[in-house]
Amino acid sequence: MKKLTVIIAAMLLSTGQLAAQGKQKSSDKNLEKMNTSKEHYTFQLSNKVTREKVSFKNRYGITLSGDLYLPKNSGTEKLSALAISGPFGAVKQQSSGLYANQMAERGFAALAFDPSYTGESSGEPRNLASPEINTEDFSAAVDYLGLQKNIDSNKIGIIGICGFGGFALNAAAIDKRVKAVATTSLYDMTRVMSKGYNDSVTPEQRTKALEDLGQQRWKDAQSGKPADGPRNLPEKLNGDEPQFVKEYFDYYRTPRGFQVNSVNSNGAWLITNPISFMNMPILTYVKEISPRPMLLITGENAHSRYFSEDIFKTANEPKELIIIPNAVHVDLYDKVDVIPFEKLKSFFNDNLK
Repeated sequence: MKKLTVIIAAMLLSTGQLAAQGKQKSSDKNLEKMNTSKEHYTFQLSNKVTREKVSFKNRYGITLSGDLYLPKNSGTEKLSALAISGPFGAVKQQSSGLYANQMAERGFAALAFDPSYTGESSGEPRNLASPEINTEDFSAAVDYLGLQKNIDSNKIGIIGICGFGGFALNAAAIDKRVKAVATTSLYDMTRVMSKGYNDSVTPEQRTKALEDLGQQRWKDAQSGKPADGPRNLPEKLNGDEPQFVKEYFDYYRTPRGFQVNSVNSNGAWLITNPISFMNMPILTYVKEISPRPMLLITGENAHSRYFSEDIFKTANEPKELIIIPNAVHVDLYDKVDVIPFEKLKSFFNDNLK
């Protein structure tokens, strides 16, 4: 699978092939400080917010695990609500929970959830992603929110972070119940898996990747179970990794953002994970989000910036693109002084009507 690794390395953390050399045990004292409890949250719960564990099923019968954040003392008036997920390979105790916590502070009911096949959500085999099912996960979250007595079902929006930004846009296009959608550090996972970073994969490389994936299917069928790829991130950096790997490591593999349930912190995707992404472009109908509004937020120095810029060019009005000065991709995962939460508040207050 080494050739496959080279061909689609630009998938970042999507196949579990990246940084496969990271098998060594770490002696880094920083890593030894990581909280390995499954209940660990990478942020502090606001004293203005309550958090409740909830669960709900998607259309495929998979039970999704979520945390519902509510503003304290919200009174009897029905709340506007947000469904939040991402990044790709993360869990609700990481970025999505932080976003939900911040938005609940600002008066919204906010549901952060683990996608199908990952975290505390169900689905077998584990550590699998799907453009169709992960899009459906957002609509299932909208199902749940719209049935709550303290939530106005006509005032529901969604936020997608990183790879779940693409799924959020896809869900908004197909699910007209979604009144507004925002993304941060957007990634189109179907585009990057099928075409590579900056669309650099040649037709010959794509063919070779598909041939290798097909051969892996024979191996999986023979063994009776799908094989895991090497872990997404190494135990320890060697120093010569690409800058984006160093940035991901700084979030997922340090006390800053480590969560034992996260595929990116502590595991690997299945080797065959890219198959369903290779010929299912999820943002084909992004124009159909209009006339509902779209907000795209990305970092000035984010390696993913081009995804947001390209979608902004493609989408119909109303739309807005915000580029955060000096920010890199992972800054929008958890840096509350960088993420424009007040802009997110005004965007959803203005458009969830």
